[in-house]
Amino acid sequence: MSPRVLLVDDEANIRRMVGALLQSDGFETIEAADGNAALRRIIEDSPDVVLLDLMMPPGPDGLATLEQIRKRAPQVPVIMMSGKANLADAVRAMKLGAFQFLEKPLTPESVVVTLRSALELGRTIAENKRLHEQLGHADPLVGSSPAMEDLRALIARVAATDSRVLITGESGTGKELVASAIHRQSARGSKPFVTVNSAALPRDLVESEMFGHERGAFTGATERRQGRFEMADGGTLFLDEVGDLGPEAQAKLLRVLESGVVERVGGEKPFAVNVRVLAATNKDLRDALRQGQFREDLWFRLNVLPIHIPPLRERPEDVAPLVRHFAARCAARLGRPVKFDSGTIPLLAAYTWPGNVRELANIVERLAILSSSELVTAADVARVLPQDGIAPRPAAATDGEAPWRDIALSDTLDQYERELIARALSVSRGNVAEAARRLLTDRANLYRRMRRLGIEPPRNSFDSTES
Repeated sequence: MSPRVLLVDDEANIRRMVGALLQSDGFETIEAADGNAALRRIIEDSPDVVLLDLMMPPGPDGLATLEQIRKRAPQVPVIMMSGKANLADAVRAMKLGAFQFLEKPLTPESVVVTLRSALELGRTIAENKRLHEQLGHADPLVGSSPAMEDLRALIARVAATDSRVLITGESGTGKELVASAIHRQSARGSKPFVTVNSAALPRDLVESEMFGHERGAFTGATERRQGRFEMADGGTLFLDEVGDLGPEAQAKLLRVLESGVVERVGGEKPFAVNVRVLAATNKDLRDALRQGQFREDLWFRLNVLPIHIPPLRERPEDVAPLVRHFAARCAARLGRPVKFDSGTIPLLAAYTWPGNVRELANIVERLAILSSSELVTAADVARVLPQDGIAPRPAAATDGEAPWRDIALSDTLDQYERELIARALSVSRGNVAEAARRLLTDRANLYRRMRRLGIEPPRNSFDSTES
């Protein structure tokens, strides 16, 4: 299928000449005489690349049109062209996300070469997006708890800026998902999103991996290599587990953040990069600061906009929608239905999830694969769920007093109550009235407690007292 180019120019002669050139070179062309028509064509014809004139009286002009295209179709590369542009126009166009700026009169070679480069960028972005989706980086932020609603609102506000963000949270809470969401919702969403696992970088190769190297820079450097900063130029660099960087790597990272300039190992010409840096850690960086393990000046550079992701045990109401989400994903992979019956959700909600959302995803996948039918039952969950994550029971006294450890009384009692209710619902097959009888309470009181604890009533249950 031929690449489709949208030509936007108020001069019919330009559209006709450039269109003929591109068609002879194997492109399919569609035309628009002004910015408003271009925006309609973007939606109706889904072009692969746009060639956009700067001056189109009476308006909107090319820059205003470019700004709207970036909002409506951020994945489509846009090439600006003009015979009357000044340096300020070109700079603003590039800041708005233009791929290139061509001066009129256009030459056939420059147009074709630039278009092919823009199309290659578009293919790279699409492939990058596909890979991120396969890896789960583009998963939606699932959950309806107040904490998740607040998180989504904060992401939207943060994405609109270009400031650095430090994302904190326990392992498995979804820090990379938050970083990916910030990138996708930002003006850089069509540009690269490059991830660096700081904990996995060998100490002697940190500089090469982050900033690149020239051929012959060290033994084994047989060719020039781009660093992660260079790969992310124009887009976003996500530094995962940034708290694991060693002192030397922290110092080099700080210099780049302060100057915006990168120099490859063995290189002689530093060059500027335009990169937004998002960082994440599951460590307490304030504690690392006190112990001298993390630079205070680097922490200030990274922690411009802090985002904390609460652990799953603090938002048990999110377990049910997450289970439905992961079950649907497993069903697509396995090619068969995967459903969880009503008794499973309270049992899963009562678990403390030390591995957070990642652990829940793994448990759902394990249950989907091991279940003998398409319906996962509470008995299946009880067999698979690790017992060390169940809410702790009160310690029994031994020889006077049990060994003491500091615990949050209200949290511990809530977790214990969740476990009791979940088990009662499980043995009652989701019948709330029967579960209330087993817990020696009335149904209305049990419903009140379930609402307070964020336990969803079983969807397909019925109460024996109801008609």
